[in-house]
Amino acid sequence: MTAEAAVALPVLVLFATALVWALLAACAQIQCVDAARAGARAAARQDPREAVEAMARRVAPHGARVTVSREGDLMRVVVAADPPGPDSLGLDLSHEAVALSEETVGVSG
Repeated sequence: MTAEAAVALPVLVLFATALVWALLAACAQIQCVDAARAGARAAARQDPREAVEAMARRVAPHGARVTVSREGDLMRVVVAADPPGPDSLGLDLSHEAVALSEETVGVSG
């Protein structure tokens, strides 16, 4: 019984640690999605670039990188963050949101 417990316990601890890490990574990805959407809405309202970046950073995970750009009538916000835990895992946490600029809504050519 003791030998089996000595083998099973580290495996269970490793499995629980992996589950907690996966949960933290999923939460960080959801924060990236929410931050990109909030930033895109702010950019579509023609808020200043600094305000858009501040809005996205407020919602994004700590240390996230926010990029705001305009392509024609579309405002594009990309939020990228480092994954929790070791850097060697190579997980990409990022999301891109696009919104139509409100100055162009209802304008017919």
